[in-house]
Amino acid sequence: MDKVTAKEQMTTWAIGQANTGYAKYFIGDSYLNPYDASQLAISNVTFDPSCRNNWHIHHKVEQTLVVVSGLGIYQEWGKDPVLLKPGMVVAIPPEVKHYHGAIADSYMQHLAITVKGIEGASNEWLEPVDDEAYKKAHQQLGL
Repeated sequence: MDKVTAKEQMTTWAIGQANTGYAKYFIGDSYLNPYDASQLAISNVTFDPSCRNNWHIHHKVEQTLVVVSGLGIYQEWGKDPVLLKPGMVVAIPPEVKHYHGAIADSYMQHLAITVKGIEGASNEWLEPVDDEAYKKAHQQLGL
């Protein structure tokens, strides 16, 4: 019998493969499992504890996050962080600078959803969320 990893125990969703294509935009390890949908881009993203993506902006398209397991952080530039829990849905308007990822001691998995085929839609990756900002978000959330 194969050993089941801690990541696999936390979810019924497939973990996917190491997110090597976007690794330069993440601090820590993440895993990507894209789904094929005709009009939607849907990716299941799994974050190891403390993993988060860089600040980024989705131009001309909304991004929706559906948290499926674990605990995470979502924060918009200049606003207080939000603790992500399973079942939460976050709608991120176009042109909003933000990041998301796992808290320090939990995996987190979400579906990231955008509409395909929007003319001029793009994703702009920005600076990393440094350790100081990440720790401050934890403090603000009482973690």
